[in-house]
Parts: sequence; structure tokens; C-alpha cells
Amino acid sequence: MTEVWFYHLQRQPLENVLPHLVEKSLEKGWRVVVQANSDERLDALDQSLWTYSDASFLAHGRARDGDAELQPVYLTTDVENPNGAALRLFVEGVDMTKALAGADPAYVRAIALFDGNNEEELLLAQEQWKKLKDLGFALTYWQQGDNGRWEKKG
Repeated sequence: MTEVWFYHLQRQPLENVLPHLVEKSLEKGWRVVVQANSDERLDALDQSLWTYSDASFLAHGRARDGDAELQPVYLTTDVENPNGAALRLFVEGVDMTKALAGADPAYVRAIALFDGNNEEELLLAQEQWKKLKDLGFALTYWQQGDNGRWEKKG
């Protein structure tokens, strides 16, 4: 069964955290799907992945780019997994249960990234934690410490 992790962002915005998670996943040989609620949010993430570092970028694509199955990182607002991703990242309160209830066996891990300074995202994360726990998923909670490092809290 897919491991499900919750990342509680407190010290850095999503645009700073996402590229590093994607990099680490690609280093493991995993393909990645990033799911957001809107095309506008995907536009911002698209830009962030191209420009997050002066020294490098993260190759990625969306449905409009074509060749989805060839993309190491695929950005979407839907539940598809066209690139055979091992990791699925959910941002800004996307309903994880829709994508994971009939989970594609290719997923090794799914991660919800939520803004700890946004009350709505906190509540959505809590609701999803409960739903996924009830469905039998193994859940892990990570929180950014004062030093910006991730600390396993549950």
C-alpha cells in the first residue's frame, strides 16, 4: 500500500520546498506527479520548477505540452498518472482520497504539502488524515523545525 506523508510547511513557502522534494525523488529514480486545484496554481509551480535555482532546473510538463508518459515530473489538476510516477505530491488541500482510494500500484509514496499558516489548509489536512487513516493507509506527519529541517512528528 502507498505510504502517505503529510508535510506541514511553516518556515518556507511551497515554491521553495517543492523543488527540493522533486530533486530528491528524481535522485531515487522516481517519476513524480504534482497535483494542484487550479491551472493558475500549476502556472506558478511550472515557473518555480524552471527557475528555482540559478544553477539548474527541473524538467517537467503538463497535458498541454504533450508526451506526458515521457515527463519525469508531470503537473496536473486531475487524478491521472500518465508518466508512471512513484511519488504523487498534493498541494493546497487537493483531495488525496480521490487519487489514492483506488491507488495506482505504481505509487510508492504520496505527500500532502500544506501551509501551516493557512487555517483552511490545516483543516483540510486534518480531514484527509482521518479519511486516509480510516481507509487503512500508513500515515506519517512531518513538520518544519525552527532550523528549517523536517522533523518526524507522527
